[in-house]
Amino acid sequence: MAKRDYYDILEVPRNASQDEIKKAYRKAALKYHPDRNPNNKESEEMFKEAAEAYEVLSDETKRRRYDQFGHEGLRPGMDFHGFTDINDIFSSFSDIFGPAFGGSIFEEVFTTGRGRSRARTFTGVPGSDLKIRLKLTLEEIAAGIEKKIKVKKWITCDSCNGTGARAGTSKTACPACNGTGEIRHVSRSVFGQFVNITTCSTCNGEGRIIKDRCSTCLAEGRVQGESTIKVNIPAGVSEGNYIPLRGQGNAGQRGGPPGNLIVMIEEEPHKVFMRSGDDIILDLLVSYTDAALGTEMEIPTLNGRVRLKVDPGTQSGKILRIRDRGIPHLNGDGSGDQLVRVNVWVPTRLSKEDKELLKQIAKLENLKPKEGDTSAHSEKSFFEKMKDIFS
Repeated sequence: MAKRDYYDILEVPRNASQDEIKKAYRKAALKYHPDRNPNNKESEEMFKEAAEAYEVLSDETKRRRYDQFGHEGLRPGMDFHGFTDINDIFSSFSDIFGPAFGGSIFEEVFTTGRGRSRARTFTGVPGSDLKIRLKLTLEEIAAGIEKKIKVKKWITCDSCNGTGARAGTSKTACPACNGTGEIRHVSRSVFGQFVNITTCSTCNGEGRIIKDRCSTCLAEGRVQGESTIKVNIPAGVSEGNYIPLRGQGNAGQRGGPPGNLIVMIEEEPHKVFMRSGDDIILDLLVSYTDAALGTEMEIPTLNGRVRLKVDPGTQSGKILRIRDRGIPHLNGDGSGDQLVRVNVWVPTRLSKEDKELLKQIAKLENLKPKEGDTSAHSEKSFFEKMKDIFS
């Protein structure tokens, strides 16, 4: 049967660059690879055809001879597509596949028994991450604080220093896999020898075994314990923020690196204040007379008490602002504000004398709202103000 045109095999034009030829061959080799098409004779032939085409077209001298004379212009006697055996194909094209195939799959799968056997360096099983929730008051959030927290977790075994082996002893190479962590089973096919690689069941892929186990941790290299950990909370954190503490999670097995500790921030409800971003809101009760005549009163803040002036005629729902008395900005300078929401207090229990006095006051014309009077609504409504605050 006549050989197919090499350019048709790789599906490239005759003026294709070397990079285009290399990419086309890689695509064909992956598509028809025997591992992906087991017991498929047609794929085997396509795979060999692609290898032969690339071997010729990637060589400038051979490519010129092929372009000028076709298949007849190539050196005769190049059986099996110009390679002495299947391993030559993979060694020649290792630059194409490189580390993407684990350096490379062809060296592992198509070895003829001359494959390398290297001892595995086992560094232990990494520990898992931990997540805890830390509740903070608004005062702590405003000031920033260092907290000490107790965490129950896996800690390194002191008896064996995390190795899992009894003190004074060490791990030895696994006799089943000779320290590689892998077992190789060789089988033959039309391509030569195939090597099936599986994880060693004796050492679970570690390459080393513990003959004399630590009696404290039973070869785990870690035990259940408790640690006290310091965590610095910066001022301005919010509900849902988290702080990662590297290496403070569960200890790894048999010397493995520890995981991380994730500290999730939660805000405790405050008895006096509400938070809106970096602003805090205080509801202030003011008597009718104080609201009408004006007053000056002492109010709480997150860091002490201050005096606040309430102007005469202050309406219920009015928002008074105290600058820089809120929460510090986490990612910038300055702080939010304290917003004081004025609420005019109406008494619910009145004596007979109180009622009579209020009736007399109610007769005063200046104490009654007049039709069309908008003084109480000259500013934004309470609901509009709150929308602005929380938006």
